Amino acid sequence: MVASSGTIVAPVSSPRNPGSQSSLREANRARIVDAITHHGALTQVELAAVTGLSPATVSNIVKEQAAAGVLATTPTSRSGRRAVRVTLAREMGLVVGLHVSNRQLRVALADAGHQVLVERMLPLARDHRADSELDRVVLLIQDMAESVGTGLDEVLAVGVGLAAPIDPGTGLIATRGLMRGWDGVPVADELETRLRRPVFVDNEANLGALGEYRMGAAQGVRQAAYLRVSHGVGAGLIIDGRVYRGGSGKAGEIGHLTLDEQGQVCRCGNRGCLETLVGAAALAAKFPGSHTQVKLRDIVLRANAGDAAARRVIADAGRHLGVALAGLSNLVDPHRIVVGGELAEADEMLLSPLRHALERSTLATASGVPDVVKGELGERAEVLGAVLYAIDLAHITAGRPSDAARTTGPYPMGIAGPRISGIVPDLAPENAPDRGGLAS
Repeated sequence: MVASSGTIVAPVSSPRNPGSQSSLREANRARIVDAITHHGALTQVELAAVTGLSPATVSNIVKEQAAAGVLATTPTSRSGRRAVRVTLAREMGLVVGLHVSNRQLRVALADAGHQVLVERMLPLARDHRADSELDRVVLLIQDMAESVGTGLDEVLAVGVGLAAPIDPGTGLIATRGLMRGWDGVPVADELETRLRRPVFVDNEANLGALGEYRMGAAQGVRQAAYLRVSHGVGAGLIIDGRVYRGGSGKAGEIGHLTLDEQGQVCRCGNRGCLETLVGAAALAAKFPGSHTQVKLRDIVLRANAGDAAARRVIADAGRHLGVALAGLSNLVDPHRIVVGGELAEADEMLLSPLRHALERSTLATASGVPDVVKGELGERAEVLGAVLYAIDLAHITAGRPSDAARTTGPYPMGIAGPRISGIVPDLAPENAPDRGGLAS
């Protein structure tokens, strides 16, 4: 593990810098809080390894920050030895992760130490609209907060994942038609107005990638891709340990990569996209004799029960995905590809033909092809990624819990509104999602 890019470099002590010792200690406090914010709960030994600080320094700062109400410690064990587990204190505040996919809505309320306190999932109608669903989200978040004995004033930030690319310059869905009923809606602004809390919006696949990179199957892999295969198909890219979004937020839209120029017209307006071959509607169309509409989950259940037609449909989808991923691999060269979404529950029925097509179609190198694995977070990858995204942008600092999270207005202290697309304007250029496409 490495410390996140937000780590503060300590100043060098010198006789001409009388404040260097206090500055050094403040920088070390920031390193520890930053490491726990980024990685979640760590032992003091792990904190020393991540931050490069001595065990004695870590121990002293942890005791100090625990007394200040910033950190919380609990006894634990590692490899049979007693250890001290360190997390951010509950008093630091809460965050909300929200995932709005094509057919369901998932919300998680978590503390700043990555611990999910309560989580809810609701189905969505086929023609769901932003205005009514955002109203429902507010009521749901209020109810969830009350269930753990708190209120919206304790919420530091809200991370939102949508099933479409988000233009970082406008905060709107970048390509119309991918989420009908949400086109032209500034979701961050609309939800902030309702909640009076900071809101940050991103593409669901980007947040799924963030979740798997920090907490799941891509941990420690700084060049990775996350493939979500559910109602639609999308990819999130991890480049040099950070989510890559591209210049206009459309990086990773593999579902709209053209595989057949004479194929069916896609909902995006193009013809022969990958989604027209492996999306939920395309796979359901392979079972025309069904009396009710077949869902992805039904296809996976049939395949697991030995249904030959379902197994063939899934295998064909795996081959199409492998061909598309070969193109992605030749372009961005990930070391690992993590497959998530509903169709990933088919396990090797999907992954085996996917790997075979990838090996056949990608450019051969001495290091071989990318490792392909099933995601570890399942259908929760995106909502957990939204939680992490909110924590990253909540500006949690050492000292006492920041008053930035306690304001009655929608903007944390030190952040001037209005903001565009839920992006904090005073982020360092290298961290801002609209500067070179890298963030988180």
